[in-house]
Amino acid sequence: MFGVEPNHFVSEFLVDLEPQRVLDLGCGQGRNALWLALQGHEVTGLDLSAVAIEQAKTLAKEAGVAVRFAVADLTLWRGDDESFDLVVLSYLQVAPEHRRAIHRTVCDVLAPGGTVFLIAHHADNLTRGVGGPQRPEVLFSEDQLEEDFSGFDILRLGPIERLVELDEEPATAIDIILIARKPV
Repeated sequence: MFGVEPNHFVSEFLVDLEPQRVLDLGCGQGRNALWLALQGHEVTGLDLSAVAIEQAKTLAKEAGVAVRFAVADLTLWRGDDESFDLVVLSYLQVAPEHRRAIHRTVCDVLAPGGTVFLIAHHADNLTRGVGGPQRPEVLFSEDQLEEDFSGFDILRLGPIERLVELDEEPATAIDIILIARKPV
């Protein structure tokens, strides 16, 4: 649906990392997980859709790269005592109670000193941007993310603009980015 190239924010912000253990939650067809694995990371990708996970496995096989993909309900998955250095959440759209549960799990599975990288649709996109979901409850705000990741060192949090190609001319979508580090 979104091609095989990684999300441009993922590739822009995560390009020069040393190899680490990475978890891509809500990985869909695996484009970010695949790109991260090609950068030398040990990657696990989880998604609710069995169809998407099968597509991700096929893409990884075609690229000759090892990624551990699995079907999982992210609202129930707890990590089985796994630990990750980086957790990526890219445009995960869930109800507020599920968002909080998933973010608690992220906090639990992130190793001390690990980083969470989140890119999502900003709540301001409804009135000032284009595209994206039109349901306010699945959009993100700075206050929500500060609350969900309280106690983390916030390295970056705020709106970030993205150009969207429309029929006649480009328009701007408003996303939100969070980069936060779990204390050691």
